Amino acid sequence: MELTDRLSFSHDDRKDLYQYVEQHGTVREDAARRALNMDPTAFGHHVTVLQRDGYVRRVDGKLTVAYGEEESREYESDGVTYLIRQAGQGDLSGLVDVIRRVAGDGSYIEAETVADVVETEEVVLRHNQLGSRLFFVAVVDDEVVGWVHLDLPEAAKLSHTAVLTVGLLSEYRGKGIGERLLARGQEWAREQGFEKLYNSVPATNENAIAFLEDHGWETEAVRSDHYRIDEEYVDEVMMAKRLD
Repeated sequence: MELTDRLSFSHDDRKDLYQYVEQHGTVREDAARRALNMDPTAFGHHVTVLQRDGYVRRVDGKLTVAYGEEESREYESDGVTYLIRQAGQGDLSGLVDVIRRVAGDGSYIEAETVADVVETEEVVLRHNQLGSRLFFVAVVDDEVVGWVHLDLPEAAKLSHTAVLTVGLLSEYRGKGIGERLLARGQEWAREQGFEKLYNSVPATNENAIAFLEDHGWETEAVRSDHYRIDEEYVDEVMMAKRLD
């Protein structure tokens, strides 16, 4: 199943089961059955149908939503070997930690919000009737050091757009890793038919603005005094990138 696929269920119990798994990221089969108060035989049948239709995956007695897996890519730069791959549920704590470290000084409010949502929900990837999200992460020695995130709305009038955030730990900057993360997110969005990406940052984050401008992003609007950071009012710079 792709994150851009429309959800469709032929039975309410299957819908309930999918929604339970989607809300929790990864769940034990027996725990899901008890939580939904389903008959064991009916539960097994619904799991089988959801597997067949590509909605869920069974792994060691646990259920997870069966998102399409994107390829992992390995790179080397300045003596650092790293992977850029799709994030999974096992990356939750490392991903949240990196986002908070990058955005911890108040320079990236949009990313802070992403970290808050992921940490509260305890789910990395989402795909439901309200919207979907996807992360690619940069990984060095099995540790997450950067991310690119795409938030995909379900509303038909916005379905050609997505919100993107991207960030990298300071000690890994200057090696092209951030550029490759951004390119991977843009590539995925383009392949899925998205036409435009958005990202918003405080005007004080001059490095982020310059980074995006260097890669073809443009400022579409500025909201005056939109943020209050350390008791100072700061403009929000709303940036966008059209995907050709």
